[in-house]
Amino acid sequence: MRQHTHPFVPYRPDRYDEDEMVRRGRDFVSFLDRRRSVRFFSDEPVPRTCIDLAIAAANTAPSGAHFQPWKFAVIGDAETKHRIRVAAEEEEQANYEGGRIPPEWRAALARLETSSDKSFLDVVPWIVVCFAEKSTAMPDGSLRKNYYVNESVGIACGFFIAALHAMGLSTLTHTPNPMGFLTSICERPGNERPYILFPIGYAAADCEVPDLARKSPAEATAESPGRRS
Repeated sequence: MRQHTHPFVPYRPDRYDEDEMVRRGRDFVSFLDRRRSVRFFSDEPVPRTCIDLAIAAANTAPSGAHFQPWKFAVIGDAETKHRIRVAAEEEEQANYEGGRIPPEWRAALARLETSSDKSFLDVVPWIVVCFAEKSTAMPDGSLRKNYYVNESVGIACGFFIAALHAMGLSTLTHTPNPMGFLTSICERPGNERPYILFPIGYAAADCEVPDLARKSPAEATAESPGRRS
């Protein structure tokens, strides 16, 4: 037995034979490959439980020192959603119409046909804003420094998106720049900063998405020098 100075528990993850491993892997890739970012939503209600479950899934993500430096602000009332839309569109108008977006970025966005119109923020039943905690408020009032915040929060958001997809829900990783208005609207403290705004709901019945191709595994893989010889 190993000797530990802090509590440890046994961990025995599931194991499968090689054929089952490959089958499960292919099924998972096929499942994730059906996920798309959506900008056309239905206003059909979505149970709050689904949002809570997606947050629970995000909480299973690995994080620096297991500090879990994230907070998910959940917005479901029409007034606050509209305030977020108005503020987001103000920033996006400065980006798109005001010239804050440089030409090369505008060219990259052209095939997505994005614009400063964020009317979907009024349509969706839920908006969830993920905040990254630069430090965490402790019970005694002190602030604990967090580590690898961007990496940790990014992974948690990926788990969150996958959980929504597993429940048949759609979302978009919306990052109006700058996003400081979300701190005040969501009434979050100064040790947190907005990371991603997620509009969440069912895709509209007539939803369309850009016709895009994803990287193949070969395109996304860099073999080690030993494998290339």
